[in-house]
Amino acid sequence: MKTNILATADAVPDGDLLARLETLAGRERESLVDVVAHLATLDRRPALYAARGFGSLFSYCTQALRLSEDAACTRIDAARSCRRFPEILDLLASGEVTLTSVRLLGRHLTPENHESVLGRAKGRTRQQIDMLVAELAPQPDVPSSVRRLPAVTAPSFAVAAAPASRAPSTEPAAVAGPSPAAFLLAPRPIVQPTAPERYRVQFTIDQETHDDLRCLQALLRREIPDGDPAAIFKRAVRLLREKVESKKLGATTKPRRKAVIRPGTDKPRSREAPRAVKRVVWRQDAGQCAFVAPDGRRCSEKAFLEFHHVHAHALGGPPTVGNISLRCWRHNQYEAELIFGPRR
Repeated sequence: MKTNILATADAVPDGDLLARLETLAGRERESLVDVVAHLATLDRRPALYAARGFGSLFSYCTQALRLSEDAACTRIDAARSCRRFPEILDLLASGEVTLTSVRLLGRHLTPENHESVLGRAKGRTRQQIDMLVAELAPQPDVPSSVRRLPAVTAPSFAVAAAPASRAPSTEPAAVAGPSPAAFLLAPRPIVQPTAPERYRVQFTIDQETHDDLRCLQALLRREIPDGDPAAIFKRAVRLLREKVESKKLGATTKPRRKAVIRPGTDKPRSREAPRAVKRVVWRQDAGQCAFVAPDGRRCSEKAFLEFHHVHAHALGGPPTVGNISLRCWRHNQYEAELIFGPRR
């Protein structure tokens, strides 16, 4: 019974669990490379799977190998790319590139550019790979549009916003764009690079937001003659960012020079860091968790960040620039447990 494997894993000591997972992941990559290489060979011998009653390599993968449709497509694309550029197999085996990266980049690889493109793809995230693809094959800006979707309960509207910096159009932005069915079938929301420093944004709004958008289009007709939702979206995001930064970080055009200090003491009034401290710490840590592992790796999280006391407040640590640093929720809790023990 495979359920016994879970019990075996639960029995692995903390000191060995990560090392074992890294070993298993390495074995998985080796097996994956073997599968991809064999699929590349089978792709050149179609008679083999045809004799077994399969009309395509995709059918063989999904039915005989029991791969999902997505897994089959990804592995077939990777196999065909590896046939053209065998060095991809080494990159997959080492984990420097992933199957998804190979699938996205494969159609853009040429004998002239494959070495440089694959070199730039090493260690990249999916978002960074999307940016690389947009650089290799830039797409034109999508037309801005606002279309009503088929209503199930309350009316909703699909908004496809082109980049806000594109040239103004003489046509009303609200009448162009794909059909409602296209929005229903596509994943949403979408933020996708289409060219260097250009992004396609697509999402669905309700009736109230739609009415607000129409009102803004009318009010801003002098500044934005074509009522482009992308231009309005750009302004709205900038204003919201300034408001949120002001609330969470105390961002201001006239910051105070020093934190308020309680008379007769050298400590601020509470454990809450002054806004001036938050602003400096946020800039110093670049809006990213500043936890660094013993091997030198810094945490990459940029969401759910908290202002962390390096020297715990409960032990007398002050909320000053020298003692405050950004931590994601997980690392803030982890460091607290190192000092005070696990939470009950």
